[in-house]
Amino acid sequence: MTDLLRSYRFREERETDWQKLDLILTRARNRGVDALSDEEMAALPRLYRQAVSSLSVARSISLDQNVISYLESLCTRGYFFVYGTRTTLGERIADFFRRDWPAVVRSAWPQVLLAALCLFGGWALAFFLCLQDMEWYWTFHSGGFDSRNPNATTEYLRSTLYDGPESATDMLAAFAAQLFSHNSQIALFAFALGFALGMPTAILLIYNGLYIGSFYALFWSRGLGYELTGWLFIHGVTELFAIVLAGAAGFKIGGAVAFPGRQSRMASAREAGQSAAMIALGAVIMLFLAALIEGFGRQLITSDVARYSIAGSTLVLWMLYFFAPRSKRYA
Repeated sequence: MTDLLRSYRFREERETDWQKLDLILTRARNRGVDALSDEEMAALPRLYRQAVSSLSVARSISLDQNVISYLESLCTRGYFFVYGTRTTLGERIADFFRRDWPAVVRSAWPQVLLAALCLFGGWALAFFLCLQDMEWYWTFHSGGFDSRNPNATTEYLRSTLYDGPESATDMLAAFAAQLFSHNSQIALFAFALGFALGMPTAILLIYNGLYIGSFYALFWSRGLGYELTGWLFIHGVTELFAIVLAGAAGFKIGGAVAFPGRQSRMASAREAGQSAAMIALGAVIMLFLAALIEGFGRQLITSDVARYSIAGSTLVLWMLYFFAPRSKRYA
C-alpha cells in the first residue's frame, strides 16, 4: 500500500511536465520543428532533463513498471530530438550516394575482388572450353531457346548485334523492364544466399560467368568478338559491376558467419548485414540503370565506336566513384 501511494504521489507531482514534453515532441514529429513556439523550444531542454531525472528516481525506488516504461519511451524520444541529427529524406538520399554507398564498397574491396574472380573465372573457363569444342555451349545453355546458338549462321549472329526491333520504343521499354527484373533477382539471390558461408553466392557467380563466357566464345569463333564486346559492354560494365557488388555483399555476410571472432555468429552476421544490405541496395540501382542502357541504348546505338566510348566512360566513372580518394568531408 505504501509503494502504491508513493508511486501515485511521484506521478502526480511530475506528470504535468511529462505531458508538456510529450505534447511538444508529438507536435514536432507531426508538423516539424517550425511548428514549435519560442517558449516551447526554450522549455524543451528543461523538460527533457526533468524527465531523465524522473526516470532515474523511478528506477532507484522501484516504482510502478508502467511509469518506468512510459518515462523510458519519453526520454528516448526526447534524446533523439534534442541530440539526434535531423535530416530530410532528400538529405539522407544525397548522403547515401555521396558518402555511405561508396564508403561501404571501398571497405569491402576483398569481397569485391573475390566476387569478380568468381564471375570472370567462370567466364574464362567457359570461353576456352567452347573455343576448343563448341559442344560445351549446350552444356551451359541447356534450354536452347535462344536463337543465337552454334546452329545460327554468322550473318544472323551479326544482324542481332545491329538490327533494332520493330516498334522500338514500346518493345525496348518492355525489354528493359524484363531485364531489370531478371538481373535484380540474380543480384538479390547472390546477396541473400551469402549466409550459407558464401558458397551458394560463389556458385551463382560462377554459373553466370559460364553462361556469358560461352555466349562470348560463340561470337568470337565467328570473328565477331570486336562487335560483340561493344554490344555487350555498353550496358555490361554497369550490369556486371552490379552483380559483382551483390556477390560481394553476400560474401561479406558469409565471412561474418564463418569467422565471427569473439561475437556470436548471429551478432556478427547482423553487424555485417547492415553494410552488406547497403551494397546490395546500390547494386539494384545500378541494375536499373543497366537495364535502361540495355533496353534502349544498345540497339538504338549501332556504332561500334559509340558503344566502346560509352562502355569505357561508364567503367571510368564507376571506378572513380567507388575507389577514387575523397576528402575527409566525404570519406
